[in-house]
Amino acid sequence: MKRLLICSLVLLFLSCSENKNLSPSETAKIVAQSFYHGNDSNLKKYTTAEGYANLSSIQDMFAQDKNSEAKFKLVDEAMEGETAWIKYSTAYDPKPGIFKLVKENGQWKVTHNGPRDKGPF
Repeated sequence: MKRLLICSLVLLFLSCSENKNLSPSETAKIVAQSFYHGNDSNLKKYTTAEGYANLSSIQDMFAQDKNSEAKFKLVDEAMEGETAWIKYSTAYDPKPGIFKLVKENGQWKVTHNGPRDKGPF
């Protein structure tokens, strides 16, 4: 009985500690909040190398108070295979933004949205 209880607790602990796969909209929310609040570690974790380079280069121009609320709102979402497009709005910008996300190692990450990318919006 003791062994069963110990094994159950170990399994519970291991299952709770695993990385959970976030949806594209959840990833976009984390990236938007990290971008505006200057959280570079989260920004790097949830973006591709190209996406991080692009966002971090302009991040200082859009920095907000870390205690302010972003009020992230999903406006629209579209999926095309391993690519997702998220249209969102925040309290910091009156014009909605668009993130392009790709799956990298099984996790959704924001990547660079180039001028030639034809998204659904």
